[in-house]
Amino acid sequence: MSFAFALWMLLQGLSLLGVLNYWRHLPVDRQEEAPEGVVLLLSVRDDWDGGAALIARLKAQTARFRLVIATSGGCAAAEALAAREGGWVQVVRAGVADDEGQKVHKLRAALRALRPEDRWLVFVDADILPPARLVGRLLFPLVRGKADIVTGYRLLLPEARVGAALVGAVEMQLATLPRAASATMPWGGAMALTREVAERLDLDAALAGRLSDDMAIGLAGWRGKLRLRPVRDLLVACPLEGAGAFGFGVRQYRHIVTNSGGMWGIAALVVAVQAFGWVWALGWGGWSAVALGYGAALARVLVRRRIVAAVVEPGQAGVAGRSLWWDLLAPFAVCWAHLGMQVVAVCSSRIRWGGFDYWVKRGKVVRMERVG
Repeated sequence: MSFAFALWMLLQGLSLLGVLNYWRHLPVDRQEEAPEGVVLLLSVRDDWDGGAALIARLKAQTARFRLVIATSGGCAAAEALAAREGGWVQVVRAGVADDEGQKVHKLRAALRALRPEDRWLVFVDADILPPARLVGRLLFPLVRGKADIVTGYRLLLPEARVGAALVGAVEMQLATLPRAASATMPWGGAMALTREVAERLDLDAALAGRLSDDMAIGLAGWRGKLRLRPVRDLLVACPLEGAGAFGFGVRQYRHIVTNSGGMWGIAALVVAVQAFGWVWALGWGGWSAVALGYGAALARVLVRRRIVAAVVEPGQAGVAGRSLWWDLLAPFAVCWAHLGMQVVAVCSSRIRWGGFDYWVKRGKVVRMERVG
């Protein structure tokens, strides 16, 4: 056995062990907490349609909360929802930002509008399909004193198009990575922290001038040596359209590289090793190397199917499964697409998001323009 083949075998073994590690550590007893004083912060664009499916799922949560919807000031659907729901919904009108991300601007306004009794802060995105346990599961580590910041992660539900499924496959690699309890980054689509932690971080100041809320909060938490804890069974379903799917992946990595070049470098190195490993296997490794790669890919697919089936609804699992076909039929393409996103991301500091172009340096917005 050649040295190169041995390295390839080690690489495939480690990638499989990583997915097995995630599956092994999925919580069996999914405990929840439902304390008083929970507030859920939701930032929406002014053209938001009211999110009927999202609101229905939020009403079905096992833990009770007050809903704060942050808008730029012209969201008719949010105003109508507040009028219809009474005291359960509060609308915060933030205005339009000119020196920071619109989402960050709205969240800062929502934080300033908190009431004295708001003790537990939950952040969600408008495009998620949250399970009924979402809020309770996010709160459990906080209430039990096991974490300072708690996070879930997205599980993409790609549209039935080839490009969307490929981006979903790339994201599936990230979603099922092993997660250390104190060495993770939060995801702003499903995240929770206490009011005390928000004040300790001076969250309003930490977010000021930023574009990415989760990167800003995560890096502030790391600097403050806080305990960031993932909830592994909270892979939250998020639909992904085919149009702009690759751009979505690039934007995620551009958020990373414009906030922490070192974090991007580590991620790129890991993916590059896999990507160039496939180049060697297909070009020089022979059938045995290709068979090994495909065998490991098949094993990862089987384990990921179990993970997905365990954490989302059956209908969602079927849609998420579209991403697994890429890893089964062309695992090399998933690695190459992943590396391509990372390379494209580092080529510019411009991020197009929510109707604006932002130029970002060291996490701060240095210039912005409305699109169109």
